[in-house]
Amino acid sequence: MAQSTRATRTLEQAGITFGLHAYDYDSSAGSIGLAAAEALGADPAQVFKTLMVLADGKPACVIAPSSGEVSMKKAAAALGTKAAAMMTPVQAERLTGYKIGGISPFGQMRRVPMVIDETAILWDAIFLNGGQRGLQVRLTGEDARRVLDAALADISA
Repeated sequence: MAQSTRATRTLEQAGITFGLHAYDYDSSAGSIGLAAAEALGADPAQVFKTLMVLADGKPACVIAPSSGEVSMKKAAAALGTKAAAMMTPVQAERLTGYKIGGISPFGQMRRVPMVIDETAILWDAIFLNGGQRGLQVRLTGEDARRVLDAALADISA
């Protein structure tokens, strides 16, 4: 497994301190984030999922704890739009340059508006996808928010 991805290079270039955590990716898992949390021995609320959405028809990224659901209404409001809906997997892969199960908010092919759930800053560190299946990066929620220039909001359902 490669330990250098566009995501990790983006964090390195930004001077962000992070840890790399590899695990055995299970493509049949019902929830990739929950499977990652279990494999890492982490609280599922500390492992954040990266969701690609269309907000008023324009691409955006929503980052939320794997332990819960996202309110698309709250996500849209945080993005300054009226409505948000999930992108298709094909759209998400094409836009980000990552495969489903390995979509990281860092180092995407195209910069899009981002919102991260406000609980990210309550943890000493959170886990986010590192840019490939079976790889997570561990960093502070504030570092993630800052490097992504993400809005911080309550987006939980």
